[in-house]
Amino acid sequence: MSPFGRVQALLAKPFMPAVFFLSGVTYDTVTLTRIDRLQDNLLLLLYVLLLGVLIVLTGRIGIEPPPDGAQLAEVSPFMRWLLRSRPYYPMASQFLLGSLFSAYAVFYSRSATMTSSAVFFGVLVLLLVGNEFLRDRLSNLRLLVSLYALVCFGFFTFFLPVMTGYMNVLVFLAGAAVSAAVTFRVVQLIYRNNPDRSKREAFGVTIPAFALIALLVGSYFLNWIPPVPLSMKFGGMYHEVKKSDDRFELSFERKWYQVWKRSDTTFPAHEPIYCFTAVFAPVALNTTVYHHWYFRPHNNRPFGHADRIPLKISGGREAGYRAYTFKQQLEPGDWRVDLETEDGRIIGRVSVTVETRDEPQPPLATIWY
Repeated sequence: MSPFGRVQALLAKPFMPAVFFLSGVTYDTVTLTRIDRLQDNLLLLLYVLLLGVLIVLTGRIGIEPPPDGAQLAEVSPFMRWLLRSRPYYPMASQFLLGSLFSAYAVFYSRSATMTSSAVFFGVLVLLLVGNEFLRDRLSNLRLLVSLYALVCFGFFTFFLPVMTGYMNVLVFLAGAAVSAAVTFRVVQLIYRNNPDRSKREAFGVTIPAFALIALLVGSYFLNWIPPVPLSMKFGGMYHEVKKSDDRFELSFERKWYQVWKRSDTTFPAHEPIYCFTAVFAPVALNTTVYHHWYFRPHNNRPFGHADRIPLKISGGREAGYRAYTFKQQLEPGDWRVDLETEDGRIIGRVSVTVETRDEPQPPLATIWY
């Protein structure tokens, strides 16, 4: 058997999709570090471009009748290789989609919180797993183009803030517009110079992809999209916060056996309390985030607004930009601080229960950050 035949036989094995899946996820988990790392973004951009090329090939070559021997002899060697390789287009598309979805799951998981923004992250995880069952359907142009619109959207909406240093509604909408333009160009290349394929067919392929982008834009305004590239690296409530040189000293209550504890979860009423957070942002990004304080009494009523304090942050620090706010004379009840972007998307959350105490305050422990 020729080497090419042996490769064909190996790729046809039933366990190969699982191998591709595990290798892609493992590679991304190990190698993807910072969302502003140039080589990571260039690799993801390469994946997006290669997937676009594969979709064009699938549309122009993959679904046409195979040429006979005489026709195959008349084409160039490169074109002959493309025609012979077309049974593997779905597998290659599956690998690229799996790599992109796993990379997005890594990046978006760092920014998603247990709020409505977790919905988008959950969709990414479902697509990552579901991609392993799509191999037989990845010759369907409508599905392929819609998935391509999704991966373009996932990439450009965090790539543009990283590159421009700005994070706002206009930059997000620009990312969505670029995603739509790239998707439209891919469809144009599929149907270009092909009179046998109707405009109606091209319209039917494009509309679901554009509808998906519009749905994602709507999800942004509903705060369902995690605020990448920002992520909360650390957060907690403290009795006292002091800065010494380039480090912060954080004081909180901890009993001798609570070795895992790193901040206050309960707090005495009518005493000053500090909320300390560290937010990772890309090197060039300078923006404003907010500590949004909420309060509710000890019952099942919803949280109500208490205060919203702006904090200007600068990007680049691996452990995150550190800042704190404080309040005095807190009433007993449940308090929380949502770390928010300017448009209200939640980066992270810190909670504490304030209670009236009769016993003396236990000794304070200290950590440095």
